[in-house]
Order: sequence, then structure tokens, then C-alpha cells
Amino acid sequence: MSSSLDLTFTNGRTARAIRVQERAELPTALNEIGLPCSAPVLVIVGGASNLSRLDYQRLESLFVNLLAPLAEELGMVVVDGGTDAGVMQLMGIARSQINGSFPLVGVAPVGKIQIPGRQIAAHVHPLEPHHTHFVLVPGSEWGDESPWIAETASVLSQDVPSVTILMNGGSISLKDVQESIAEERLVVVIAGTGRLADQIAAAMQNPCEEQRTLAPVLETGYFKLFELSKSTVQLRAFLKRHFLQQRMQNNKRLYPRLNA
Repeated sequence: MSSSLDLTFTNGRTARAIRVQERAELPTALNEIGLPCSAPVLVIVGGASNLSRLDYQRLESLFVNLLAPLAEELGMVVVDGGTDAGVMQLMGIARSQINGSFPLVGVAPVGKIQIPGRQIAAHVHPLEPHHTHFVLVPGSEWGDESPWIAETASVLSQDVPSVTILMNGGSISLKDVQESIAEERLVVVIAGTGRLADQIAAAMQNPCEEQRTLAPVLETGYFKLFELSKSTVQLRAFLKRHFLQQRMQNNKRLYPRLNA
């Protein structure tokens, strides 16, 4: 049984949250907290607390100048892990800086997060205070949320395009990527952001150097590679084209008589 609550952060911002126990509850739960269905979805996965200061600084402009504005322009829902660290923190800050209105949904294991206004516990992490919605899922370890992130994105997007973007990351991000692929979601890898993203990029560019743990993932073909050091114009154009073309193809499939 899902249960909703309103969160108030120390910065005065508020967010809708819902706690779920079973994945079958997701459609009803997401509707209960006012999230749209059949919306384009951008999933952000990657480095959290282990993201170095240098890698963090490299990514700031990507979020503020590309990802958040594009989400706003295309009316996306953005889904991530929801904690106040790494790429999730960057997404929250970027949305605030551009005065964005798009829903920003954090999906996190209830046993690892600090709920605002409740007694502080050990070994938990604060939620990012610029998110608009949170889905609190069962779990006491990082990675327990990975299948929930992927399925939340699928429930929200339905037949509308979605894409996952990987920046930096480690073992949990690899699990996130695997879950996205299981949902047949394209993963855009931003090379030059460190760690997992660079490992995947190297393996894609030099297949003979594939690490054993990455080979099954790479063989799926659900990857597109972009270099952080190059102009973001190409990345923006690709993402926009992906979302718009996929939407047109879906419309033709759903409404064939209108396109006859």
C-alpha cells in the first residue's frame, strides 16, 4: 500500500513524496502525487558522493546550459536517485538556476535517506532540496533503487521517448545502466566525466580492451557516446532529434489512419 506525504526542506522548498512497497503500485502512486503520464523522460545516472571536485566542476555547465534547459523546452520529466550529491545535486541546482518548471523526480531507498523534519539517523543521506517529487522505495542499500528508477521512467514515459544519460559513476551506476537497458532505453555515455563513463567509452572505442564485466552490457547496442570536451551542440541536437523523431514514429504507429 502506497502512502504520500509532503516534504518541506530547510531552504523553504516543498516536494511531494510517496512511499511504495511493490512495483505494481507505481502507476497509481505516481498519479497520486501529480506526475504526468506519457511524458518524455530523461534519466540521470552517475557519480554521487564519489564524484571528485574536478569532475563535478566539469559537469556543472552541462547541466545548467544543456540538460536542464532542454528538459524545460521539451516538457520532460527528469528522474534520478534524488540525494543531495553528485549528478543529482547538479540537476537540482541547474533546475533552480534556470527557474525550471519541469518535474524532477528522485527515486531513493527509504533505508538510506534522511526525510526532512525527522530525527537525524546514522548512515543516511539528505534528499536534494530542489527536487519536486520523490518516490521512496524499499531498500537499505544503495542499488536497491536501481530497478525502481528504470521502471519509474517507463511508467512515466509509456509510449513517449525516454533516454538515460550516464556521467562518471561506479558500481551502482553500472546497475542503473543495466536496468535501463532491460527497459530497452537508450543510454548516452558522456566520455571525459571519469570512472564508469570513461571505462565504457574506452571499451566502445577499442572492443579488444573490453572489461569482462562490461562486455554483456555493450553487446546490447543500447549506447551512444559523446565527448564532454567537444561542443555540446551535437549532443543537444542528438537528444532533441531522438525525442522528436521517436515521438513522431510512435504517433504514426498509434494513429495510422491519420498518417495514411
